Amino acid sequence: MKPPRRRTFLALGLLLAGGGTLSACTGSHGGDDGGGRGEPRRPDPDEPVRLRAVAATDTLLAGYDALLAGPGAGQAALLQPLRAEVVRHREALAGGSGGAPGSTPPSPSAAASSASPSSSASASSASSAVTTPAGLASLERQTAQSRLADLGAASPQLARLLASVSAAGVLHAVALGDPVPASAPAPAASPGVPPATAVADASASPSSPPPGGTAPATAPPAGTGSAPAAGPEAVTALQGALGAEHAAVYGYGVVGARLPDDQQRTDARTALAAHQARRDSWQRLLGTVGATPSAAAAGYQLPFAVTDGAGAVRLAAHLETRLTAVYADLVAAVAGAQRTAAADALRECALRAHRWGATPTPFPGLADTATATATPTAAATP
Repeated sequence: MKPPRRRTFLALGLLLAGGGTLSACTGSHGGDDGGGRGEPRRPDPDEPVRLRAVAATDTLLAGYDALLAGPGAGQAALLQPLRAEVVRHREALAGGSGGAPGSTPPSPSAAASSASPSSSASASSASSAVTTPAGLASLERQTAQSRLADLGAASPQLARLLASVSAAGVLHAVALGDPVPASAPAPAASPGVPPATAVADASASPSSPPPGGTAPATAPPAGTGSAPAAGPEAVTALQGALGAEHAAVYGYGVVGARLPDDQQRTDARTALAAHQARRDSWQRLLGTVGATPSAAAAGYQLPFAVTDGAGAVRLAAHLETRLTAVYADLVAAVAGAQRTAAADALRECALRAHRWGATPTPFPGLADTATATATPTAAATP
């Protein structure tokens, strides 16, 4: 297959048109479907997942409150903004997008009323045990892990939200000093699916290289058996993720060439290797589902001029931030182990974006389109 002869814009995230956005559920809360026909509203199939997510978030908020009311009172400048984000997470999980059309999301108080005495006691114990920022960081990490554990039981849009909120929780844990951010739970081996952790993410430790961490592990070859079925939407999303990784690999070549500091260049090389590993994983997966992996363009036009180290750092943050959007959409488009791998990739990109100095957001990959940085259209140029 001949490579494209025309240069394309480095426009990560635009390959997945029609991705869902975070929004509040609307409609009547009466006994009909909102259309005046008197039909009963359908229950939300995501309700069990939502209830667990809200209950876990309530425990987390109780941990913040316990710390703020006690030994952490002097660290309110750090804790209050993080707690405010957790409140936003709770609101989205209780009634954000993801429910079936015409369904009724659970009441924000339903989690508490439906919790068993043992689970309530466990939550109370977990929050009361928070006496230091490190303890709260551990609780953030555990909560982020619980989001990932429910990915397979959630609808596509709720899974997308869970993956984003989980990534935000990992960023909170890092801000609080956690040296071991959460990772996606390893799924059962499935032929043709890239490993959930295709690269080792070492932006976990404050002492590790900021954007990339330790050298990534080489992803093992895809299985030889039959690959899971993938519909047209999933294949399109996977091709989008592959195209975004092609662009990221090109972009990091520019980043590394413009960084004056040896450690930053090492960080850029590590991040580059991570994106190469992800690219190779998606190529293998697409091949196993009978699709021809898209080839990299001959060249890419950068979203802005990069002439010095500051511009290179800005480009690295831009690459990772746009990739979080790509992977958030991929979570919604695929299922099973592929969904877990996409959530893991979202987390890794969010961590690297943070380390490169990207503007923080409470919903990684789901940034408000009204405030997101403008990205050039994906039009080809000579």
